[in-house]
Amino acid sequence: MDMPLEPANSSLPASKFSAIKLASRLPNVGTTIFTVMSALAAEKKAVNLGQGFPDFDCDPALVDAVANAMKSGLNQYPPMTGIQSLRDAIARKIESLYGHSYDPATEITVTAGATQAILTAILSAVHQGDEVIVIEPAYDSYVPAIELAGGIPVFVQMEIGPQGYSVPWHAVSSAVTAKTRMILINSPHNPTGSVLREADIEALNDIVSGTDILILSDEVYEHMVYDGARHESVCRHADLAARSFVVSSFGKTYHVTGWKVGYVAAPPALTAEFRKVHQFNVFTVNTPVQHGLATYMAEPAPYLELAAFYQRKRDLFRTGLKNTRFKLLPSDGTYFQCVEYSAISDMPEAEFAKWLTAEIGVAAIPVSAFYNQPRESGIVRFCFAKKDETLQSALDRLASL
Repeated sequence: MDMPLEPANSSLPASKFSAIKLASRLPNVGTTIFTVMSALAAEKKAVNLGQGFPDFDCDPALVDAVANAMKSGLNQYPPMTGIQSLRDAIARKIESLYGHSYDPATEITVTAGATQAILTAILSAVHQGDEVIVIEPAYDSYVPAIELAGGIPVFVQMEIGPQGYSVPWHAVSSAVTAKTRMILINSPHNPTGSVLREADIEALNDIVSGTDILILSDEVYEHMVYDGARHESVCRHADLAARSFVVSSFGKTYHVTGWKVGYVAAPPALTAEFRKVHQFNVFTVNTPVQHGLATYMAEPAPYLELAAFYQRKRDLFRTGLKNTRFKLLPSDGTYFQCVEYSAISDMPEAEFAKWLTAEIGVAAIPVSAFYNQPRESGIVRFCFAKKDETLQSALDRLASL
């Protein structure tokens, strides 16, 4: 039976409890910049283009599908791996888009969002002292997950050139050692909005060919690739798929980030180890939401049309930003736009983001927050997954710059 740390009727002095020490598993983790900026945006009544979630509703048909599942009595534990109909729908989608056939029974697992999927994949494959290559800037859950597994993150920084951010594959290759267990990739990429092209995938394949290195491919923005380009999922490439955990997110695809449902596709041996961890850190995922998603996926239009939906918003936002002194970096995927602000200020990124929020009334996120050791590039990130009127309100305020 769990007991509270300080029972209400304890006769022991408080000092006895204050002496208790706990060594942190994550001693370097504090309040995230996302929490700081959202709190500041609320305090200053700023337009919040910082955190990456929509301010508009999902398709009512999706809500109806979930509600119908609840009303039909589908409210008890589902199978640990996810309900059959949803895993079948995921497998059909992947094969239709990327040409790779996954067995829903042994190769697809429904997860409580992508962050849980990433943590579980790392815990299942990375052991004490194993090295994991992390390409920076990187989503903030990667490094804590590696550290919780006892792994050692090895950092390679993206290059910033005239065409925006790119991965220096020669540096990735140089970072590989006999201890390298995994390379973590993310495309479309948060926070930079860059995407991996076929040449990038070929370079990655050359690096891992003939090794036991695994790939963890974070593809949560898979349906947000613009200007006619295709998403280069590792699922398209048989040699990489054979060594990869591929992660995606229904929250990003269907505008329901708060539902926290995603999935992992991986070959049987990797999935077996993944599920050993999954069954004890989550076990199962919300039953009626799974049934609602399975029903909704019968119509592929919502994800097939997502790129056009967000490209229009991207173009609206970029057109407005051209009236400012921001320098726009390419946004080839995701719903993020990075801008360089040297023509406006020489403040460090975090300080500039706070000034922008407090004085101009628009919240952004400093890209330096996505590095293990903050790197100053004079770049902040906006999220354009917002109503048109929200974006226009932000642009009106930014026009003074």
